[in-house]
Amino acid sequence: MTHFVARIVLIKEMENSTEVVSFVLSAYGDIGNLKYLYFSIMLLWYISICATNTILVVVIYVDRGLHEPMYLLLCHLFMNEISTSMSLYPLLLSQMFSDTHEVTLPWCFLQMFCIYTCSCVELCSLTAMAYDRYVCICYPLHYNVIMSNKRVGKIILLVWIYSFTSYMFSFSFVIPLTFCGNVIDKVFCDQQLVIKLACSVSALTSISDLFFAFISVVIPFCFISVSYVKILLVCLKGSKESKQKVLTTCTPQIVSLSNIFVGGIFYYVESRFDGAYAPDGVHIISSIYLQILQPMITPFMYGFYLPKIRQSCKRLLFNRK
Repeated sequence: MTHFVARIVLIKEMENSTEVVSFVLSAYGDIGNLKYLYFSIMLLWYISICATNTILVVVIYVDRGLHEPMYLLLCHLFMNEISTSMSLYPLLLSQMFSDTHEVTLPWCFLQMFCIYTCSCVELCSLTAMAYDRYVCICYPLHYNVIMSNKRVGKIILLVWIYSFTSYMFSFSFVIPLTFCGNVIDKVFCDQQLVIKLACSVSALTSISDLFFAFISVVIPFCFISVSYVKILLVCLKGSKESKQKVLTTCTPQIVSLSNIFVGGIFYYVESRFDGAYAPDGVHIISSIYLQILQPMITPFMYGFYLPKIRQSCKRLLFNRK
């Protein structure tokens, strides 16, 4: 009898789940006339992200002196920052003027796919750049042979194939889910919360989610850590000038990785406690911390911090020879 009742309840849940054709992003709430101020700030920030990253992409493309492996990898990273921002800000801005804050399932799934794929590409790109610095510092005489421009193109292609296939494996378990709820307490479509809205979740779905986290976060961080440990060991034996040069080229990566680590902590804590112990503003900012700061930190730390790119920017913008 108990099994029969449970089956009836499950059937009713399945019937209700067919009615879920959109999700409600409840974190927006009712902000009244402040939406115009928030919209202006976020639009200006979005334009700034696109403008600064685009300028650096153009600088690297125009200046043939920057057609080197490290700068080509940087160019790819700048383009990925634009892609990451495009996966979040257009929907974020449009939802500020919505009364219902609804997003259809296809658009929600598309945003999830873009955000998580680009996030994986970000870490894999930083891994490739750490490897580039490792070869340059530890094997300087063989650098031009190991890291040619053609090989960099293959590495970038491999980064996208790795990121696409790793997330598609996890995403393939989310697509067939049926949902019994439609309220997401965030300003974007978060896979963790979407899975929680499913009527039932198989063990494979949970495992695939953990598997994606492992191959997209843990493995890149391990490779990056090993690269920098070896670089540090070489620096300890080098001269003061070589140490200064290594510090100049490696500082941007260390800052980026530190910011990603902080953002990861914010995301974990916010997801773990569902924002219950934090004000709404803190809850929203912590959930999109990385999408707000990382796309702007990258161009300033890599682009305007490195002397060679800074000089090229001055020549391009101010027409100096």
